[in-house]
Amino acid sequence: MTLYRPIGQKEYELIRASEFRAFPPRLAAQPIFYPVLNEGYAIQIARDWNTKDPASGYIGYVTRFDVRADFLSAYPVQTVGNNTHQEYWIPAEELDQFNQNIVGLIEITSEFHSPTQI
Repeated sequence: MTLYRPIGQKEYELIRASEFRAFPPRLAAQPIFYPVLNEGYAIQIARDWNTKDPASGYIGYVTRFDVRADFLSAYPVQTVGNNTHQEYWIPAEELDQFNQNIVGLIEITSEFHSPTQI
């Protein structure tokens, strides 16, 4: 199953360090990892939120990656707004298992920069 994830600069660097094979561990204040189901939703977050966030380095990237559907079947899809705002909530302590179920590499499909930070 193809999923997407909006990320900032620091997370991008950690993914690159994994040779685009894994997402980094969550921070203590981040109890869930939330990959999203459609690219439009990921673009919205990367473009509209990450580019305004100092913790994201004022940069938003969109990642695309495939995950084994049988692994994801253990997690219900969460709708967090309208029906295009759908995501999985993976507990932080299960992120290693999630990473082991990524098929292929994590790709960057879009990149957004804050116009005030260029």
